[in-house]
Amino acid sequence: MANPVQPAVPPPADAALDTEFHRGLGLFDSTMVVVGSMIGSGIFIVSAAMARQVGSSGWLIVSWVITGVLTLAASLSYGELAGMMPRAGGQYVYLREAFSPLWGFLFGWTLFLVIQTGTIAAVAVGFARYLGVLIPGISDSSYLVPPIHITTGYALSLSTTQLVGLLLIGFLTWTNTRGLEWGRIIQNIFTVTKTGALFALIVVGLLLGWRAGVVHGNFSQMWTPHGAVDIAPGLSATTIFGLFLALGVAQTGSLFSSDAWNNITFTAGEVKDPRRTIALAMALGTAIVIGLYILANLAYLVTLSLPEIQHATDDRVATVMLDKIFPGAGVVIMAAAIVISTFGCNNGLILAGARAYYAMAKDGLFFKPAGELNPNRVPAWGLWLQGIWAAFLVLPRTYDPATHVYGNLYSDLLEYVISAELIFYILTIAGIFRLRRTRPNAERPYRAVGYPIGPALYILGAGAILFVLFGYRTSTTWPGLVIVLLGVPVYFLWKQKALGGRP
Repeated sequence: MANPVQPAVPPPADAALDTEFHRGLGLFDSTMVVVGSMIGSGIFIVSAAMARQVGSSGWLIVSWVITGVLTLAASLSYGELAGMMPRAGGQYVYLREAFSPLWGFLFGWTLFLVIQTGTIAAVAVGFARYLGVLIPGISDSSYLVPPIHITTGYALSLSTTQLVGLLLIGFLTWTNTRGLEWGRIIQNIFTVTKTGALFALIVVGLLLGWRAGVVHGNFSQMWTPHGAVDIAPGLSATTIFGLFLALGVAQTGSLFSSDAWNNITFTAGEVKDPRRTIALAMALGTAIVIGLYILANLAYLVTLSLPEIQHATDDRVATVMLDKIFPGAGVVIMAAAIVISTFGCNNGLILAGARAYYAMAKDGLFFKPAGELNPNRVPAWGLWLQGIWAAFLVLPRTYDPATHVYGNLYSDLLEYVISAELIFYILTIAGIFRLRRTRPNAERPYRAVGYPIGPALYILGAGAILFVLFGYRTSTTWPGLVIVLLGVPVYFLWKQKALGGRP
């Protein structure tokens, strides 16, 4: 039974802020935000790289199970914090209250600079690329503005793919400024549609794609590595330590595909009965998505041999699977499914992100207009600022002079901050232990499942993955830490500004 609120514990100073919002998100809507923000295009692609890293069907499934256990443990732990502090800003508020405003700001800074906006950019371009399968005029090589080289390794360009990505960001940002109801309806329709499409993909794979020879080949030696790439020079999944490293590195793909489950916490000010609803929505949403992801990988493994998964063209495993079942039509079917999936995913990301900046602005740690609501009772200024920065991230290109291949800056940035994001997840869950000690009498209508073992296991598991990434993926992890640390001087500048320039 939850402890009653003690008179000696004053309510948080910003507890009344949430009355500005319209509480229009029920349990179904909130679950759709969780599911819709999680399912993008990753599940259809990342299994190829993961299969190359772990080298066997059994360990591929184990990799997704590890992701599922960690994600569920985290979401069940966050439920306690959501019940204690059901306020707009979510994770930003949890870190601020558990540790200090600095830690909350560093999360919000990274969220705005890369995590949320970079993901919005990536999903928008993913939407455009798959739309290009259906509309051939949309292409990475069809330029309105050819690449303009800024330095040896970077350029700016505007292709038709980039243009469609920009239009998507602009359209969904605009619809979300029209009020919560617009965003809620779009989210529900597209999340239900894409969840159904993913379920249909699984059923088709398991029933129509089943190939006895493939099943025997993938599962008769399911723990024996085949075609595993080196994680480090001379180290692959063929050794015990190499397998440990491979499982850690593989989490980059599966965790990224399962990310954004925490976005619903940002919208706490608009959730009905948030102390109960947010925790339930995170638990239901993550369970649904992780279950579908594991089943999707089983569908791949009964339809495609391991080498076919490892060497799928452009890593598009789901497309190759459908093409096996429906020769010649798989590419189009999968493109249509991903267009729907990425549209709904981006709506959820855009809807949720601005609420975190709203909370930061209210604390004087972000642009003041981001802390104001428009007549539709949504943070329109924050939505547009987020949209503009996400749109900007679509334009820069990376360039490899040796191969003359163009990449995308946001892809590098997102790879950099995967490890930093894990740090914030670990800190947030560690905050449960700290708040149990510093605020023992605070109202906790929901308590972390399995406390203290459940939260502690997440911290240990995520910590082990961080050890692998920082030790064996240095080029893509340490830059992410630098991005976070750059927020420290920015925090003190914002703080000084909030104090009216006084030191």
